[in-house]
Amino acid sequence: MAVRLLLIEDNRDILANLADYLSLKGFEVDCAQDGLGGIHLAAIQHYDLIVLDVMLPGMDGYSLCQRLREGERNDTPVIMLTARDALDDRLSGFRAGADDYLTKPFALPELAARIEAVLKRSRGGGRRRLQVADLSYDLDTLAVSRAGQALHLGPIGLKLLATLMQRSPGVVRREVLENVLWGDEPPDSDALRSHIHALRQQIDKPFASALLHTVHGVGYRLTPAEHER
Repeated sequence: MAVRLLLIEDNRDILANLADYLSLKGFEVDCAQDGLGGIHLAAIQHYDLIVLDVMLPGMDGYSLCQRLREGERNDTPVIMLTARDALDDRLSGFRAGADDYLTKPFALPELAARIEAVLKRSRGGGRRRLQVADLSYDLDTLAVSRAGQALHLGPIGLKLLATLMQRSPGVVRREVLENVLWGDEPPDSDALRSHIHALRQQIDKPFASALLHTVHGVGYRLTPAEHER
């Protein structure tokens, strides 16, 4: 069965290019040019993923994504598109419930690759189970295991792990992780480092290979060693 995408973009030329390219890649594509039309289609149709522009007439992308997360289609993956690349804009997208964030201008093959990556992460277990290599996290039961061995994480460790696994193999910036844990009022700069250290002790130290890697000056990524560069 073909993957169904909903594209919500007010620029006609961009929308046409996206629709043509993704159709050639084998996706079934529906389109909307404003927020209200997009939320209507999302409510009455099933889509495997939504590609959503931030700046839309009628209802902006942040508000639309929040509405999706509050409604019956709350588990549909969303990739946000925007010309605004400031950190605050990206954080707003993730707070609204976006699964990924792509800054314009972008290459069409990159969008297709991100769609495939988000779909891969979201499938299986109804998006309720995260898997990176031999590390597994059941979001319903909060059970974490690696190589079949149960791991016991506290609330902060679970939040960090979920964010890192959802973005794997991408790099998650320190600011994003701090916002996930503490909102707009993070504590001193060593707090996140301490929690990352504790998480590494639990998910990596007892095992032969490391999954949690530091990207110096940027943030952290969760990925098998062979994918680390």
